[in-house]
Amino acid sequence: MSELKTIDREYIANTYARFPVELVSGKGSLVYDAEGREYIDMGSGIGVTAFGIADDAWKAAVTAQLEKLQHMSNLYYTEPCAMLAKLLCEKTGMKKVFFCNSGAEANEGAIKAARKYAAEKKGPEYFTIVTLVNSFHGRTLTTLAATGQDHYHELFQPLTPGFVHAPANDLEAVKAAALQNKAAAVMIECVQGEGGVIPMEKDFVTGLADFCRAQDILLLVDEVQTGNGRTGALYAYMNYGIRPDVVSTAKGLGGGLPLGAVLFGEKTEFTLGAGDHGSTFGGNPVCCAGALSVLSRIDDALLEGVRKKSAMVFDALRGAPGVESVTGMGLMIGIKTAKPAGDVVKACMENGVLCLTAKDKVRLLPALNIPEDLLMKAVDVIKGACV
Repeated sequence: MSELKTIDREYIANTYARFPVELVSGKGSLVYDAEGREYIDMGSGIGVTAFGIADDAWKAAVTAQLEKLQHMSNLYYTEPCAMLAKLLCEKTGMKKVFFCNSGAEANEGAIKAARKYAAEKKGPEYFTIVTLVNSFHGRTLTTLAATGQDHYHELFQPLTPGFVHAPANDLEAVKAAALQNKAAAVMIECVQGEGGVIPMEKDFVTGLADFCRAQDILLLVDEVQTGNGRTGALYAYMNYGIRPDVVSTAKGLGGGLPLGAVLFGEKTEFTLGAGDHGSTFGGNPVCCAGALSVLSRIDDALLEGVRKKSAMVFDALRGAPGVESVTGMGLMIGIKTAKPAGDVVKACMENGVLCLTAKDKVRLLPALNIPEDLLMKAVDVIKGACV
């Protein structure tokens, strides 16, 4: 481990404060370090490995595609790409899909489409995107500008212009920002993940959807972390009964391979034409084959299980010693602890459970199919670390 740390520090950019653990293998929701120690994985690669590590169905789909065609440019047709787009549209009611490689790229695509739509419908002065304070939309210069947290902006000025931030759950403030700034779109996360696992209020989301529809302002929903079953619905917006104009997603869609997607509704399905946008790796057949395996298995039974396990975790943690509050939706859970969150995560790791943080909270993003007994074993360790 010491040799690996030395190599890492010498050759890899110093952008990550890594935990002192070298993970080498795993299966399902259990992972193992170089010394053979077992951990319960409550982070799933920050919400990526939706069906756990080395999932058999996912492996079979990816391996089969590797034997056929690992990559081909978007100048040609490939079956996994087309079939994944079809399945996404069938499951959501959206009309068309653009594939890319990450959540930030998906959000960039959504923003580009919104600006083109507004420029053509209303005029080029309608380019502003309204996002929410405390939001997180990515780490490119444009998605940093969209992110409503000053902390991420400080060292990277000037950011892409054309973004304003309004308080979350304050409908009148968002309306005013949109009208005063000639907004092309409003972009939200239904649950602010990096911002502290904070769900939006239902009245706010439904009122915002009504306002955007009435004003012909596009509603963009960032489902990068909340999507693909994470919140107990296929996409978090479905918990609110709304229909966005554009949806961005990534993380759990690829199951461990890099894949993002932009889903376009009726208003926006023809906004982007040939040459308006593109991606060399987007729609990669191996990534799409893995995603087909993931998406086809996110069914009503799995989602019901996510909701059931969520209720179990909330019930076990609420009111527990050292736990001040529990927030989130589905298996996207934030725990405000009396102790510093980092100390709790460290204690959990020492006792065989891997957790994440989000701002001042412990964050849980386990695999959607984590067995109940393993989940509650991890919760018991977390409770012990909070005392």
